[in-house]
Amino acid sequence: MCGPGIKMVVGLGNPGKKYVETRHNAGFKVVDLVAEALKTDVKKRKFGAYLGEVEVGDKKLILLKPRRFMNLSGQVVATAVGFYKLGLSDVLVVADDMALSPGRIRIRAKGSAGGHNGLEDVIEKLGTEIVGRLRIGIGQSGDEAAVDYVLDKPTEAERQMLDEGIEKARDAVLYWVEYGIEAAMNKFNKR
Repeated sequence: MCGPGIKMVVGLGNPGKKYVETRHNAGFKVVDLVAEALKTDVKKRKFGAYLGEVEVGDKKLILLKPRRFMNLSGQVVATAVGFYKLGLSDVLVVADDMALSPGRIRIRAKGSAGGHNGLEDVIEKLGTEIVGRLRIGIGQSGDEAAVDYVLDKPTEAERQMLDEGIEKARDAVLYWVEYGIEAAMNKFNKR
């Protein structure tokens, strides 16, 4: 099944056990929670990614976790978009965001990468900023270098807020699949 009726959610993160619990892997965690909620998994290997496919009502949902380091995720996403003949309105990229406080989420239909190298690579490889994105707040790095901060594990206090944000993001993804980006923005972008 290609074309209409297919949606794809891409979680950005870094592959490998050493990165599993880091702030930067929030996108992977959201995809895993969506898979769990839909009683499927994201284990098939295709396009240089882990992939899951599941029927949601009359739609097919592709769950994608690139197996490349985050800053090199774009080609994986572009290849999958091309293979499934997806319109970019049927793609949602999920990533962490230092500009949002831990636990907050924000959905946008388009925009810049906002300094996020993984999103920047996706935008570059797709050739447009018009791709949906769901950002999960991980908070500011403070005195710590940004690269060290995103690759660190959150503190216990942050962990609870981050987990709540990841759960909200899961709910937002499921809502997006059903109702689209505008409805998801209206429902989930509240303070």
